[in-house]
Amino acid sequence: MTDSILDPGAARAALTNDPHRPRFHFLPPANWMNDPNGLIQWEGRFHLFYQHNPNGPFWGTMHWGHAVSDDLIHWQDWPIALTPTPGGPDDMGCFSGCTVDDNGVPTIVYTGVRGDQHHIQTQCLATSHDGLRTWKKHPANPVIPTAPRGMNTRDFRDPFVWKEGQMWYAVVGGQMQESGGVALLYRSPDLVNWTYLHPLLAGDPEQHGRMWECPNFFRLDNHYVLLVSVVSHAGVYSFVGNCSNHRFSPQHEGWLHPNGVFFAPLTMRDDRGRRLMWGWIDEERSGEAQQAAGWAGLQSLPILLNVRAGQLTMQPVPELRSLRQRIVAEASDLDLNGEQVINDHAGDMLEIQATFEANSSGSYGLAVRRSADGAEITRILVDAVQGRLLIDRTQSTLDTAQGAAADIMETDFRLNEGETLRLHVFVDRSVIEVFANDRAYLAARIYPSRADSQGLALVGPAKLQSLTAWSLRSIWPG
Repeated sequence: MTDSILDPGAARAALTNDPHRPRFHFLPPANWMNDPNGLIQWEGRFHLFYQHNPNGPFWGTMHWGHAVSDDLIHWQDWPIALTPTPGGPDDMGCFSGCTVDDNGVPTIVYTGVRGDQHHIQTQCLATSHDGLRTWKKHPANPVIPTAPRGMNTRDFRDPFVWKEGQMWYAVVGGQMQESGGVALLYRSPDLVNWTYLHPLLAGDPEQHGRMWECPNFFRLDNHYVLLVSVVSHAGVYSFVGNCSNHRFSPQHEGWLHPNGVFFAPLTMRDDRGRRLMWGWIDEERSGEAQQAAGWAGLQSLPILLNVRAGQLTMQPVPELRSLRQRIVAEASDLDLNGEQVINDHAGDMLEIQATFEANSSGSYGLAVRRSADGAEITRILVDAVQGRLLIDRTQSTLDTAQGAAADIMETDFRLNEGETLRLHVFVDRSVIEVFANDRAYLAARIYPSRADSQGLALVGPAKLQSLTAWSLRSIWPG
């Protein structure tokens, strides 16, 4: 065992002074994290499981980590839920999946992998009878032992399960041997005996990639939504449409997030009927830098999903307002031409809300983590000409030894006629999450090297209607 398992509080305390380690996002006490798993609300508490390597800050030997929250914001570390069983169907790792309520029995449905190259992937069960604290693997594992004919058996994983009437349904991600990514539909009366029905949806390999993993399928606002993580394109794709007789017909589609910084999202429905989403936010620095830091990867903020006019929308959950400490910047009715510093000492843990009049002729927005002389700076911009939301990281750090990304991230985004631009931005040390008008989202990693890279600025040409920025508190004790 590692210290992160034996004493999570001590492990967190040992890393708390790392200037790049986020303070209001969830991440393990130490070591590696990737996909969110098993999201469920049980007896009023939120349970977040996650892909975790307790043996170091690198991918491998996948376990299921576990954390619990009463408010979606503050988390308590619980013991690791799933560990590979030597000689079992998951002896090389417990890959991603979900947790469901089977008549009062919490049940994990997950992918077990075995073989030297994880080339045998099957679907397995585990149950808890002590309030989700410990888990027993089902003696019938694997309950889905093989992929359907015509599938690449090396890529058959990440079950997402729901119940309709007396029947359980699941979508499993995969790759068709002669085509592209696919979400496979299964049905079961008891979670143990499964029947393959048909592809819920198969993608075009050129447009949608050759392998889909971590599928989510759910009804939302009288529409049906399918989310898939596209391995070859390293992005998350969304489909919104209709479903009849378990045949899904998309009417709207597009990239939820266009690159692998945010990946493998998982959703859940809470006791208020809301559809909530978390995603894995990866590192964008070298493996050597991650090893030296002792940790890698985190979860996004919880995101509220809705459908408006047939399009998926994304907003940070309102519970995040509880983290606001004090206002560090306010501005209104400013005509911007170039860059205007609002506060040189705004900080590195911020929430920012800004509204701009539409500008059809240039790039405009915000700049964060700005050093006093502007040598280090990260810009968050809308390019109205190209129709793009951008995070410009070309000057985010002066420390080239970290191997940090230094590029311009972008996603499609255009304002409608007469629409104002609304940016909602969260900065958490090395993490940025940006929401634009509730329908475009970008996450990014930055690793500033200077202690004075704390400034907040506005970027024109633009007309700022209003801006408010708050400093945010840590979610961890001490």
